[in-house]
Amino acid sequence: MQLAYIGLGSNLDSPIEQVRQALDELDTLPLTRLVAASSLYATPPVGPQNQPDFINAAAALKTHLSPLALLDQLQALEQRHRRQRQRRWGPRTLDLDLLLYGQQTLVYPRLRVPHLHMHERAFVLVPLHELDPTLLCRQRPLSDWLTGLDTSEIQRLPAPDVTHTATI
Repeated sequence: MQLAYIGLGSNLDSPIEQVRQALDELDTLPLTRLVAASSLYATPPVGPQNQPDFINAAAALKTHLSPLALLDQLQALEQRHRRQRQRRWGPRTLDLDLLLYGQQTLVYPRLRVPHLHMHERAFVLVPLHELDPTLLCRQRPLSDWLTGLDTSEIQRLPAPDVTHTATI
């Protein structure tokens, strides 16, 4: 069983509810269980600014799925939330990113773990750091990466109403 970390984001169609529902649905993926979820965070968009702010969170999963099988499940969940990929970094109903998969470094044509840009994105690192401040990204603590990022526009919202609080 592997411990995988997922980044969640939404800025369309009731984004708070999209993310909260996705957190619940992550616990229903085959051979997988949700073991922890961060608070929700309101964050400004990266890329095109002519779109609503995002709601972001992070989740920890224990899974028997391979990295690519987990990615397939995450993309299927995005599709159930009517995800449309119309422009890079554009608005979306739900975005699920496989950030970390155990301690593994993976390079596939459609998946890179650790996630390629996670160390550059405060909206990813802040909720991930909340889940586990001891995590490493590219062999450095998350806190090292966070010190170089602007977190001033990230607003923590009340924690999601999930009961998955098992120790990671």
